[in-house]
Amino acid sequence: MSTVIDELTVAAERTTTESTTAAPPAAAAAPQTVARPAATPPPLDGIKIVDFTQVFMGPSCTQLLGDYGADIIKVERPGAGDISRNSFPDQDGQDNPIFLSINRNKRSISVDTRTEEGRNVLHVLLADADVVVSNFRSGVMERMGFGYEELNAENPGIIWASGTGFGPVGPYSHKGGQDAIAQAYSGVMWRRESDDQKPAIYPTTLCDYITGMHLMQGILLALRTRETSGVGQKVEVTMYDSMLHLQMQEACMQLNRGYEVNWGAMPLSGVFETTDGAVCMVGGFTPDPLARISEALGLDEDLTLRPEFANLEQQFAHKPALQAIFRERIATNSTEYWTGKLEDQGLLNAPVHTLEQALADAQTEANGMIVEAEHPGVGTVKMLNAPIRLSATPPTVRRVAPRLGEHNVEVLLENGFDEETIARLQQLGVLR
Repeated sequence: MSTVIDELTVAAERTTTESTTAAPPAAAAAPQTVARPAATPPPLDGIKIVDFTQVFMGPSCTQLLGDYGADIIKVERPGAGDISRNSFPDQDGQDNPIFLSINRNKRSISVDTRTEEGRNVLHVLLADADVVVSNFRSGVMERMGFGYEELNAENPGIIWASGTGFGPVGPYSHKGGQDAIAQAYSGVMWRRESDDQKPAIYPTTLCDYITGMHLMQGILLALRTRETSGVGQKVEVTMYDSMLHLQMQEACMQLNRGYEVNWGAMPLSGVFETTDGAVCMVGGFTPDPLARISEALGLDEDLTLRPEFANLEQQFAHKPALQAIFRERIATNSTEYWTGKLEDQGLLNAPVHTLEQALADAQTEANGMIVEAEHPGVGTVKMLNAPIRLSATPPTVRRVAPRLGEHNVEVLLENGFDEETIARLQQLGVLR
């Protein structure tokens, strides 16, 4: 072990024992999303999380934990940082909107984990951490020296949370996790409205997000268990499992009846172009839906009287002809016109919005789903708010997404390192 390692350990122990660490800098002022009584701490206040995650799945999990009060210490690679800092060309470089969208309420330290000194820094941080989170390929944390067994021996209460593509065992365990790949392997990509459509990548990264939310749920469950048992545990989720679980209804039908339910193939539902956009119609959950559709569309006949559409079985068999009637009629007028007519008949429907339209929608404003915060380099940043509403302890934006390595000194001072040791680590390039 190098001299620097010895000095690091001694300095950390000495400063902790003497309880004379420099007072941590005050958190940067940022607007709170919802006012909260000062006497009511956030749900995860006092929870320390060391966050190795990057891209989207892991950071979406840790950001939400941070929104509800956890102290998220984000570990990044010196120089490059989280992959999402540089994967999307933008005028603001490493502080681009992709990175800003999923890394607020975190503090960044840039540590070279390829060095023994860098790994030792992190072991000191992990010694009293509540949770460590990663979304590397299976085995990477172990090779870095941060596997569950090693960390549990040092800190029995630690919760070791991992999100991977396929898990640590099985024929795909060596593969990396990526949203489209998980869509393909899990059957989600193959499922489409009809066989006439070609398989395609779903353009919103639903797999990353769902897996990130499962990872968050696992962490919260483990924290709750630790309250009664006093010990930590492993939390493991995979993108593959999350996408299978998304299809629990379809899978149960396939496993027990031998065929697959396809909600997008329902004969009375669909997306139909109008003169100025499109309308989504769901012809279910109402009595006599086809008769109501006939009335809403102002057709000359009640389509239920035609034998080829007389019941659901016939409607499935003749879906192309039935939907051609819908399509031809709906194409003659505006979205607003048809949503009004369908609404009058009690039929579920909606205009098909672009994301821009959805963000500007009055419902988005009413739900408080957009928040703003000031970034020292970018200026005002608009972001989506956390979607979970708690009346007494709502989410807050305490700080914007950090600059790379912004909190190196602050975090190390809080964790028992003295200024001289920190300066030496900086000179060695361990902290950058």
